[in-house]
Amino acid sequence: MSFWLLKTEPTDFSYGDLEGRKRAVWDGVTNNTALMHIRAMRKGDPYPDPKAGDPRFVVFDVAPAGRLPHPVPLEAIRGRKDLATLDLVRNSRLSIMPVAVPLWKKLLSMAE
Repeated sequence: MSFWLLKTEPTDFSYGDLEGRKRAVWDGVTNNTALMHIRAMRKGDPYPDPKAGDPRFVVFDVAPAGRLPHPVPLEAIRGRKDLATLDLVRNSRLSIMPVAVPLWKKLLSMAE
C-alpha cells in the first residue's frame, strides 16, 4: 500500500470541507514534481483534469477516512531528525507527496 500526504491551506480547502462534501476532486496542481507524484499513484487513481484541457494536468478523487486524534504541526515535523527525509521537510511547497511506510507510522504516532 502506498501512502500520500496531501497539503493545502485550510482557508482554501480544509479537512472539514472534505468531510462536508464526502468526496472531492484534488485539482489545481500545476507543479511538475507534484504532478509526477500524482502520476505515480495506482493506475486508475489519477485521471486527466477535465477542466484543464491539457492531458499533462491530472487529478484524483479524495474522500475523508477519519480525523487523527491530534493535528501535527509542520514545526513539530521539522523538529524531528528522524523525519528529515520526508518531502514535506525538504520541499514544503508541494501539495502532494509520497510517504514511506516507516515515516507514515512516525507521523501517525505523533498524532496519537
